[in-house]
Amino acid sequence: MTLCPIALAAGCKKCPMFSFCPAKGVIGDYKKDSDQKDSQGKQNQ
Repeated sequence: MTLCPIALAAGCKKCPMFSFCPAKGVIGDYKKDSDQKDSQGKQNQ
């Protein structure tokens, strides 16, 4: 669930604090590349 107002408006990767944000995976919309590939692979099956 995305709770961060910046992540809701623009996305984590566009946030100026992205590189050092400790909560981007918890309250933001950021997912590691491997997580995105896994979820896409499950959807295609």
